[in-house]
Amino acid sequence: QVQLVESGGGLVQAGGSLRLSCAASGRFFSSYTMGWFRQAPGKEREFVAAIIWSGGTTHYKDSVKGRFTISRDIAKNTVYLQMNSLKPEDTAVYYCAARQWGSVYAGDYDYWGQGTQVTVSS
Repeated sequence: QVQLVESGGGLVQAGGSLRLSCAASGRFFSSYTMGWFRQAPGKEREFVAAIIWSGGTTHYKDSVKGRFTISRDIAKNTVYLQMNSLKPEDTAVYYCAARQWGSVYAGDYDYWGQGTQVTVSS
């Protein structure tokens, strides 16, 4: 089992920045992929970004490229999502997730955090 605990959400004005953190514990392996997903009210949950723990290869949703950066701290077993130039359409509950096998983009990750609210005001 892997436990994921997110933090760092909040309310920010358009154009502002937030950094989300996700601390992993339990049977966490370097072969894992760590992802961030988000779900806005009335919408399906969608992929935002992912990082392959070993090697650090990153993947992004097109609409966040150049604005969001996913990174990891191996010593702390923590993944971050730095979000800059935030837009009202980025408003959603953001979830951290982990998987050992499968597509980085698909929503069927094995483990999920509780989610953290990000609200961007116009």
